[in-house]
Amino acid sequence: MRGETAAQMIRRLREGKGWSQARLARETCRAAGVSPDALGRQEIYRYEKGIRTPRDWLSFLAAALEVPVTELERAAATKADEAAPASVTDFLPEGDPLAPLQVRQGRRIGAGTVQDVQRRVHGLRLADDVIAGGDLLKPALRELRSAVRLYREGSHSEETGRALLVAIGELAQIAGWIASDAGEHEQAEKIYRLGISAAHQAEDRTLVGNLLGSLAYQRTNTGDVRGGLIMARTALEEAGEDAPPRARALYLDRVAWAHTKAGEAQEAMRALGEAGETLTKHAGEDEPGYLYWVDRGELEVMEARVYTELHRPLRAVPLLRDVLGRYDATHARELALYLSWLAVALADANEPEEAAATAERVLTLSADVASERTAERSRVVLARLEEYRDVPEVWHLLNRAA
Repeated sequence: MRGETAAQMIRRLREGKGWSQARLARETCRAAGVSPDALGRQEIYRYEKGIRTPRDWLSFLAAALEVPVTELERAAATKADEAAPASVTDFLPEGDPLAPLQVRQGRRIGAGTVQDVQRRVHGLRLADDVIAGGDLLKPALRELRSAVRLYREGSHSEETGRALLVAIGELAQIAGWIASDAGEHEQAEKIYRLGISAAHQAEDRTLVGNLLGSLAYQRTNTGDVRGGLIMARTALEEAGEDAPPRARALYLDRVAWAHTKAGEAQEAMRALGEAGETLTKHAGEDEPGYLYWVDRGELEVMEARVYTELHRPLRAVPLLRDVLGRYDATHARELALYLSWLAVALADANEPEEAAATAERVLTLSADVASERTAERSRVVLARLEEYRDVPEVWHLLNRAA
């Protein structure tokens, strides 16, 4: 059983007492027998974020929180990447962007309005299949702002309010995904955290897992591999065993990818195996609409990407060729991304001519797609082919790209 870090333990115990950070600071000063302003709320905030370790205050914090000092010392010695998945509350926004206004003067919101929002959310998902993030971000943000305004300013029943929060969470997931595709990673993270807050308030654990898993995926792909891994594990844990099979399969896939980027092949293969086994349990059960795209083909793509990243092209190439042979050509961005993995796997298999031909398709498909994902993958493919610059097909491709 993995332990907690000091940051996680302090926050968990403080929240268990119902204390604010300022209250914990005062109680710690009381335990130390010093002036109440010797330790401020900001310092507690830094401890809970892992920015600082309490050291000199550790024994007094333990006394205030009524926990043996040895437990807090053990937690202080636990590194973040060795810790148990954090509580989902660690990933919520600092403030509460969904707090209703004190005086609501907006119109009454009914079930029909929420259904309209849900239909627009699904419309955005379908649009994302064929339109890249750079072209879709502004409409997505307009929809998100409109939905948040409905919740904050309108009046509604508790049931309608919860349904609207779920719609906001789903809208934030697709809007965050679109922002990430456009290369707006900081904005995407804020959107994801807003969605996590909405889903958390609506007590929709499966949706929390989807949002947190999406944020984990972005973190993993932008260099914060350990942070992404902790988030991916937390997403899976938050969704729980009762989540629909396709949801758990998706979240396991993201855990597998984070392990892959961390160079942990055995753990990655184990998570992939669990994802495949979990997907076989899908049998038409009631599930959220956002899982419509999770199928065996998508899991095979992730499996092939893992094999490619781990330099196992003999396994990656057949899988990718099989999936690409039946892939919808209208989904240009995904087709370009999947072909990019095939190009790298072919280069690893010492097939530079085929790799160059595949890379040519990647560049052609990516040319008119406003996606930072495809742009980054194109750069990765070209860098991988530099090793084969003396091969005529590769030479011509690299010169044209330059």
